Amino acid sequence: MINIKSLIHVYEQGRRIVFPDWEIADMEQWLLLGASGSGKSTLLNIISGLLKPSHGQVAIQGTNLYTLPARSMDQFRGKNIGIVFQRPHLIQSLNVLDNLELAAVMARVPIDTAHNLSLLNELGIADKAQNYPDQLSEGQLQRVSVARALVNKPELLIADEPTSSLDDRNAAQVIEMLTMQAKANGAALIIATHDQRVRNYITKTYLL
Repeated sequence: MINIKSLIHVYEQGRRIVFPDWEIADMEQWLLLGASGSGKSTLLNIISGLLKPSHGQVAIQGTNLYTLPARSMDQFRGKNIGIVFQRPHLIQSLNVLDNLELAAVMARVPIDTAHNLSLLNELGIADKAQNYPDQLSEGQLQRVSVARALVNKPELLIADEPTSSLDDRNAAQVIEMLTMQAKANGAALIIATHDQRVRNYITKTYLL
């Protein structure tokens, strides 16, 4: 499904990272491991089509991302990739359901309210659909972030350091949500982390 080959990124200050080749099959679940500053977020941004590498290619389902024009890249990302950020980044003036529907608009996919409500139900927060972000707990916000990333029924689900600020109980809950929801939605999963606790849930690892 995903093929990363001969990938190199050179930062403006001259630092150079050579990324090992990587192949991810349909519905596989991987950890992207490495110390802070090792390039995990950079690699996620490259895989997501948000940052053009200095050299090499990223292909998803046979499409080489960096041969696409900018508009086509945005459309491809919106259709095929879901991202769970380290912080929720929800629109505070919109309720939970409206945040999910906005995600569909931004991804240029049809709004499917029944699907969005089903996601919230599967994540145990259907009763929060009309609540606003400032009315939710940290754990509930994480659930909304997972639901938002799944709105477009992505082929690839990416999470960047999703447990870095969580205690053991909430960290376990978030990882279980990500792995279960990726499987339920037929998506491959990449979790970037330096959190050793996450290794208990996913065995495949890519090390930087």
